[in-house]
Amino acid sequence: MSKLVTIYGGSGFVGRYITQRMARAGWRVRVAVRNPNEALFVKPYGVVGQVEPILCNIRDDASVQAALTGADAVVNCVGILVENGKNKFDAVQAEGAARVARLAAQQGVGRMVHISAIGADAESESEYAASKGAGEAAVLEHMPDAVILRPSIVFGPEDEFFNRFAGMTRFSPVLPIAGGNVEFQPVYVGDVAEAAEMGVTGKAAGGIYELGGPQKESLRALMQRMLDVIHRRRLVLNLPTWIAGVMAWGFDMVQAVTFGLVSNGVLTRDQLKNLTKDNVVAEDAKGLDDLGITPVAMEAVLPDYLWRFRPSGQYDAIKDSAQNLRNS
Repeated sequence: MSKLVTIYGGSGFVGRYITQRMARAGWRVRVAVRNPNEALFVKPYGVVGQVEPILCNIRDDASVQAALTGADAVVNCVGILVENGKNKFDAVQAEGAARVARLAAQQGVGRMVHISAIGADAESESEYAASKGAGEAAVLEHMPDAVILRPSIVFGPEDEFFNRFAGMTRFSPVLPIAGGNVEFQPVYVGDVAEAAEMGVTGKAAGGIYELGGPQKESLRALMQRMLDVIHRRRLVLNLPTWIAGVMAWGFDMVQAVTFGLVSNGVLTRDQLKNLTKDNVVAEDAKGLDDLGITPVAMEAVLPDYLWRFRPSGQYDAIKDSAQNLRNS
């Protein structure tokens, strides 16, 4: 019988790519998620019965343990960018990661891959980064040989970064950003998934790997790159820190007074704290090169999914060609 891997958050942005790779590699995949009915799209990633979404709450010992039954390996992709209701940073990214690692160790699971983030630091002022750091420490405490992956911003067709900002350009001639001079090193989601597969199959040695693509660019430069791809001209406005702080406070308050019914998906005060430091691979860190993975450049992927934000969508290039013919 083929081996079984349990992937917590296996229907999310990064998780679905790991699920695809493990299915193609012949593994049985158990996708542990809060809403299995919303994860049914993962089933065709393999043959009948190979990929199965199941109900699991990472905050609950019993459901996490049930999802691990019989597993040869485990991948934890669960993470949040904004706190809402009971899904707090500590509960999900620190305690949740610790729970998966502890129960995996108790059940004798052979390998574990944990998706963290560049900037993870238990001593950080940011609750997001601090919970990521605490989660890493807990994973290594229970599974010392675990592979921990720290990606920078992850890009790909379903990302919440380029898609989100590109969507904003449809409604305003101005594109406001905070932390415009902070550098990032975007990494392709397929490269992250390949690194995770290597961890599951034992091709990657245990330890922490920081994952970044071939380009390091400021947030402002990334926005300009995105604008070039979608053929739109917008003023990229880097907001002063104090203005961004007031806006973030306001968005946080809206979420608070609506008891989470309106989630702050724009900018939080905690996110502002992370926008004070560059989000790039450290010089002494192990990375994609150590795994033998050649990172995919942004220009090779962005046009394939951002074209829908162009003024004429998929017909934008044809429209330009016709305009050139009329002018010739």
